[in-house]
Amino acid sequence: MTTANGYYIEELSTGMEAVFAKVISDDDITAFAGVSGDTNPVHLNDVYASKTRFGGRIAHGMLSASLISAVIGTKLPGPGAIYMSQSLKFRAPVKPGDEVTARVVIASIDDKRRRVTLTCTAHVGDVLVIDGEAMVMVPSKADLGDNKA
Repeated sequence: MTTANGYYIEELSTGMEAVFAKVISDDDITAFAGVSGDTNPVHLNDVYASKTRFGGRIAHGMLSASLISAVIGTKLPGPGAIYMSQSLKFRAPVKPGDEVTARVVIASIDDKRRRVTLTCTAHVGDVLVIDGEAMVMVPSKADLGDNKA
């Protein structure tokens, strides 16, 4: 890894992986509702949410998915990587207090186009809550030299 700046395309190989874990708190859910504008009561209202199939409040799916973004932007490939696309399937709910572990694994690398395809998952314990695939553009040493900011 090139210091705290992330990986260059030349440093990556298939099978490399990284993880990030976070407990999703009530404050996280409230803050995400404020930032995103998604004030669906299934996320914010205990009485309403208790009457749903989930039996209580659940976190926004995109809040949990943002942990995948955290892995990509800070660990693998890390700073300098730019999202091109992301597909997601939400498999199970995340509730306040759950610890979500996001993992990305490099599935393929297109050196010529400087694109990396990543398999993305998020789990609460052994339960798969999200899976999908991302494509990111990764800087090259040839393009940037060793001067990434």
